[in-house]
Amino acid sequence: MPNHWQDTVEFAQAFRRQLHARPELSWQEHQTALAVRHELDELSIPWRPCAETGTIAWLNSGAGGPAIALRGDMDALPITEQTGKDWQSQNEGCMHACGHDGHTATLLATARWLKRHESQLPQPVVLIFQPAEEGFHGAREMIRDGALEGVACIYGWHNWPALPYGAMACPDSLVMCGNGTFIIDVIGRGGHASQPEACRDPLLAASAITLALQQIVSRRLSPQAAAVISVTQFNAGTAPTVIPETAQLGGSIRVPDESTRHTINQLITEVATQTAASWGVQCTVTHEPRYQATINHAAPATQARQAWVDLFGAETLQHGHPMPIMASEDFSYYLQAIPGAFALIGSDDGQGHHVPCHSPHYDFNDRLIADVCRWFCRLAGLSAI
Repeated sequence: MPNHWQDTVEFAQAFRRQLHARPELSWQEHQTALAVRHELDELSIPWRPCAETGTIAWLNSGAGGPAIALRGDMDALPITEQTGKDWQSQNEGCMHACGHDGHTATLLATARWLKRHESQLPQPVVLIFQPAEEGFHGAREMIRDGALEGVACIYGWHNWPALPYGAMACPDSLVMCGNGTFIIDVIGRGGHASQPEACRDPLLAASAITLALQQIVSRRLSPQAAAVISVTQFNAGTAPTVIPETAQLGGSIRVPDESTRHTINQLITEVATQTAASWGVQCTVTHEPRYQATINHAAPATQARQAWVDLFGAETLQHGHPMPIMASEDFSYYLQAIPGAFALIGSDDGQGHHVPCHSPHYDFNDRLIADVCRWFCRLAGLSAI
């Protein structure tokens, strides 16, 4: 007798590695979308394009009533891979460094198993294959194109190398912070490196601004505030003997709510402009909001945890990791629209899967596919695999 479950898992693991070898950036996931849609066709699962490179598919739609939705994201990052794996990226400067290849493969494995047991489903199920999570608002565009029509509740997940394998973080409220970016343009007066007195050095001022910004969280916000300010870019100069006219800083913030975002943005502008003035230069600050905080709804989060505990034991919830996670997710758009929950599931099994997301040495842990597929199926109403 064929082992259909094992076949499903092995198919998904192979599919994941195929996606990993040909990653595509946000809004460029054309081949990824074709591969997903081909497999849906092979399974006779109806689907339609959504937000161009996204896809939504339906199971048990004839059951009527509100549906449950399951989401997987698909896009890669502009990073040059250094894993040396047999399935390493073949697209130079582009890499699945966050595990979205694994998320997509897991959702496709779920599709295969749910289709095989479609008659047992108690409700319709919507599968959301989403593009452009990495800062490009893919969830927002999927919602605008109708991805949540008829959906009463949604679930999603992210692999998390900082957690031990199989541990789940899925609180009743705030799970991941909101984020934003800023650009600080410092305008000085350039000249010869031998005559600093005749110049107004923007590098020195930008360095002082960088140091001053690090005091905002520690000295201008409450110690209980879950917030981060990181300066991640410093661009200036064209030659060793020239003090340049300008310097530019760039960075990212992480905030638990919109009130804290407003406060931090105000303080960044205040600290930057006043520090610049103390060094005799000027600066302009531009803020770009990205995602709001990902805030679970209590009832779906409880259901998500219980389904995981039923499968893998109560000890999987004792991860000991401080919450919220300071990274951000555009799953927040879905949770602003309808009830749902988002979980972080540990991937560190002691076999090299502790490498953090967005590292050139990162690779998704294929063991997660089977476990998360079982969890998704249970959430959809299948009691056993």
